[in-house]
Amino acid sequence: MVEPFDVVDLIKVKRDRGSLSTPQIDWLIDAYTRGYVADEQMSAMTMAIFLNGMGRNEIRDLTMAMIASGERLDFSGLSKRTTDKHSTGGVGDKITLPLAPLVASFGVAVPQLSGRGLGHTGGTLDKLESIPGWRADLTNDEFMAQLESVGAVISAAGSGLAPADGKLYALRDITGTVEAIPLIASSIMSKKIAEGTGALVLDVKFGSGAFMQDPARARELAETMVALGQDAGVAIRALLTNMNVPLGLAIGNANEVRESVEVLAGGGPADVVELTVALAREMLELAGVDEDPAPALRDGRAMDTWRAMIRAQGGDPDATLPTPRETEVVRADRDGVVVELQALPFGIAAWRLGAGRARKQDPVLHGAGIDLHVKPGAVVRAGDPLFTLGADDPARFARAHEALEGAYRIGDAGETVQDGGPLIAARIG
Repeated sequence: MVEPFDVVDLIKVKRDRGSLSTPQIDWLIDAYTRGYVADEQMSAMTMAIFLNGMGRNEIRDLTMAMIASGERLDFSGLSKRTTDKHSTGGVGDKITLPLAPLVASFGVAVPQLSGRGLGHTGGTLDKLESIPGWRADLTNDEFMAQLESVGAVISAAGSGLAPADGKLYALRDITGTVEAIPLIASSIMSKKIAEGTGALVLDVKFGSGAFMQDPARARELAETMVALGQDAGVAIRALLTNMNVPLGLAIGNANEVRESVEVLAGGGPADVVELTVALAREMLELAGVDEDPAPALRDGRAMDTWRAMIRAQGGDPDATLPTPRETEVVRADRDGVVVELQALPFGIAAWRLGAGRARKQDPVLHGAGIDLHVKPGAVVRAGDPLFTLGADDPARFARAHEALEGAYRIGDAGETVQDGGPLIAARIG
């Protein structure tokens, strides 16, 4: 086979701030997926994209080429409309757990293909795997049957969806090009469009604990992904949300499941409830359902769907969840007001306690993590508990404390609380 393009020529185009054509991008992604284009060459291309960007047409073509590298799911045989959600991830972000059953309780199918955590951001599958018996890997037939009967599925994505993205993502991770907006947007949207949902709501986070810390760059990412969805004919919207402070009070795996169940029971932290309901409202609206989702958390409908979803995937919703063998309480050293509690250091601390992994093959400790007892604005007295660290090995506490050095502060009454503003900063699309 004679290759129609020379990859070095294409690298030079992006190096010199030029634009690639649709046939060039289609060939590049196909040639890389089948191994003709070497990792070294694609590394040069991703760095050129990182430095010089891509136009909207190029990002669209890149996304569609990655979709074309694999299979696409088809939900046309379902009796229900489908709607999906994607979060760019953050500290304490367990929103998928209460959100999927909440939306499904309104007769809409939620096909949620999720991943495992790496570094300070937790993975939805890690959280759910703390439930005894629950399994993430479903066949396509099981996936479709559960969508039809229960309405909500949270499972691992198969390797057949956008395989070019999996290969490219691993390369970006080791070449310092993860933060390139065209590459992030095409990575997320290629998988979401390949999943085949008719409607999609994006939760794009900014702040200390977010993947994209700068609000302006987070907005650019959100706008880019919304444009990609619109170009692909997907009903799409994005919320720009604040991740300067951990979401909720639980950071870990099993403890985040407990907090999610509290929300489904009509309680739970106010910020988790607010974001869950806001995203559910957007998902239902895009699916053509004009109802307020909030009452379904109070009247038990969402909890019923949660229990059915967990059972359908082999889990026991009534089982005792793992707890850490060792705990350590950190207390206030003075009277005052909690004026700062940064998300990122708490995410790193939970990771060091065993709640996350440094490499994909590492196990997570489902009982490990952090339980917060206060959020910014709380009035405390000396000796009051601020947060509790949990680990199976007490030797882990020292490194967690190192991560938390300077991450929280108690100030005087009247001092400005540094929480970064409202939870939901903008709505795009």
